[in-house]
Amino acid sequence: MNRRPALTLVSSVAGASVVALDGTVLTVAQPALQRDLGASFEQVQWTSTAYLVAVAGLLVLGGRLGDRHGHRPLFAAGMLGFGAASAGIALAPGIGWVIALRALQGVCGALLQPATLGMLRTAFPPERLGRPIAVRTAAIALSAAAGPVAGGALVTALGWRAVFLLGVGPALLFGLLALALPRDRRPRPAPAVPLGLPGALLLAVVLGCAVDILVTLPGPGWTAPVVAAVAGTALVGHERRTAVPMLPPGLLGSPAVASALLLLVAASAALSGTLFVTTYVLQDTIGLAPLDSALRALPLPALMILAASLSPVLSRRLGERRTVPAAAAVLATGALVLARETGAFAVCAGFALLGAGFGTVMVAATQVVVREAAASAAGVAGGLQQTAMNVGPALGVAVAVTLRGSAGDGVPPSAVLGAVALLAGAAAGRALPGRRPVTGPGRRERAPASAR
Repeated sequence: MNRRPALTLVSSVAGASVVALDGTVLTVAQPALQRDLGASFEQVQWTSTAYLVAVAGLLVLGGRLGDRHGHRPLFAAGMLGFGAASAGIALAPGIGWVIALRALQGVCGALLQPATLGMLRTAFPPERLGRPIAVRTAAIALSAAAGPVAGGALVTALGWRAVFLLGVGPALLFGLLALALPRDRRPRPAPAVPLGLPGALLLAVVLGCAVDILVTLPGPGWTAPVVAAVAGTALVGHERRTAVPMLPPGLLGSPAVASALLLLVAASAALSGTLFVTTYVLQDTIGLAPLDSALRALPLPALMILAASLSPVLSRRLGERRTVPAAAAVLATGALVLARETGAFAVCAGFALLGAGFGTVMVAATQVVVREAAASAAGVAGGLQQTAMNVGPALGVAVAVTLRGSAGDGVPPSAVLGAVALLAGAAAGRALPGRRPVTGPGRRERAPASAR
């Protein structure tokens, strides 16, 4: 690996890790933040909701901007903005400022996150994307695991404001580094297509409202659903009429890409919904302390990291068509174990299965989405992948809350979410690529359409 791809990979990992770390430390800091600022529970919830709505609504637009103007400048802007907003939250005098700055973080995250995948797509050939994506996924898992521990230590020792300073240094370092690096002198095709701003704005409204509906279930009110329906209808009409659709038909029209995106939604919904329910079971039903509960969940990130490293090998040898359904079955088994068992060994085993299945699915499905996209649409592909990874958790928690409140002694929410992931994996496997045949020493080619 020469210097530029290696630096691209390190930057991509740093960007993804900063965002993952920020999300997990916020959860730990929210109770102390609420007490210190005298905020209501609803206001504290909006510190999460404001970010989710902003980032989900603008991810595809951020990816389109990267395709037109280069992923590295968008990465730099997103990192610097994210770091500055984090520092601002650490100094915020009131809850209103925190919510506003979290929304700004969402805007910056929408510039940053698609760029982390778009940079990989343009730096590595399609057949070599598996390993960089696996490294990026493992880094996300490690950051998500370290976040609660680091956040808890900082809140205990220094207060809630300190957790928002955790990612400021890396964000500023890699943002400034991206600006300082010389431009790639290889010729780039001119951005022949316009931005498509009307479609971008309509899509942002639809996605933002969709996430707002999910995070406010079961009582989201009528405004967001009506706005989403009107904007969605307008978006469909606009995309059909315009010569420059926001969502490239060749990308969304690919059965492999569409199946991979739906699978990412289902798998991340199963993971987040199961974690949400299991946390309450461990702490409220069994009576474990938060630290003991976190320790029992450690097999999840550990197996997720291991699975991420093995997923490219499995995809190369078996093809995503076989790898993904098997991994979805492992994920569903973990959710079912956690839905039914409360013993220490069983819970650890359930978390391990959950991590192994999700890590494999995430790498394999992401690889399909990024690899199948043309380099000129890599940012949009990255935006769609990140949108799926933001919509899925919101959907999973919403379903878990709804089922937990109404199921009584019926089917546990984790079992339902696991079954959905299992069905999604089986359905996606029919459309995903099979094993790519060897054409020479160390080289592979994509299977013909008939083999997919």
